[in-house]
Parts: sequence; C-alpha cells; structure tokens
Amino acid sequence: MKRLYIKVPALLIVITIPVLLTGCDQNNAEHSGPHIPGPDFKSDVNTGKKLFATNCSKCHGLDGMGTDKGPPLINQTYRPGHHGDMVFHFAVSKGAKQHHWHFGDMPPVSGLSPEDVGHIIAYVRNEQRKAGVR
Repeated sequence: MKRLYIKVPALLIVITIPVLLTGCDQNNAEHSGPHIPGPDFKSDVNTGKKLFATNCSKCHGLDGMGTDKGPPLINQTYRPGHHGDMVFHFAVSKGAKQHHWHFGDMPPVSGLSPEDVGHIIAYVRNEQRKAGVR
C-alpha cells in the first residue's frame, strides 16, 4: 500500500483558502454584483427617457451626446458589443473608472432600482440604433 504525502506548503494552502473565504462578507456591496431586473422585466423606452433626463442628462446630456462633465453614450464606444448592458448596470450601481474619456471616474447613482436602470438602458440602446450605433 502506497502512502500519499502532501507537502506542508500545499497543505497550508488547502486549509487556509477555505478559512479565508469564509471570512469574506458576501453581503458587502463593494464585492457583490449589481442587482438586475428579473426575467419577466419588460423595458419601456419612454420611461427610460424620463429616467435618463432626471438621473443621467446632467453629465451625459439630455440627448445622450455628452457634456463637459461626462461622455456621450450615443457613441460607438458604448455600442452593445463593446459595453454590454451589464456594464451600464455596474456603472450605475458601483460607479465606473475613467478609461475611454477624461471626465474622471463616474460615481454610483443612488436611488435607481434595477428596473429603472433597465428602462434607461432601453432608451440609450434605442437612441444608439437611431444614430446608427450598432
């Protein structure tokens, strides 16, 4: 009968990782993903337009074409194939690091439900399609 020997460093890793993981706070908002609408959610472009005007236009412009405070969302940079809908959910719930433009980091936007963000995304995607952003 052969004996299996585990080296001490490997054994420490096997024991330490689960202990460290159990110490993680699973409810910590900084580490959790965004909340998204449920599978039965139906977006509404008109509701999204109103929510965008109230919550997003200060930086992204009433028409989504940007301002001196934030980038244009009606732009190839934000096309669905480059910045999918989940990116918008993350940006609203967690904020976004500056990476394509020089406006600084986007702070999280409070007071919006996942459904609200879903409506806003529908509005932005509709405007993108009308502008030929694909």
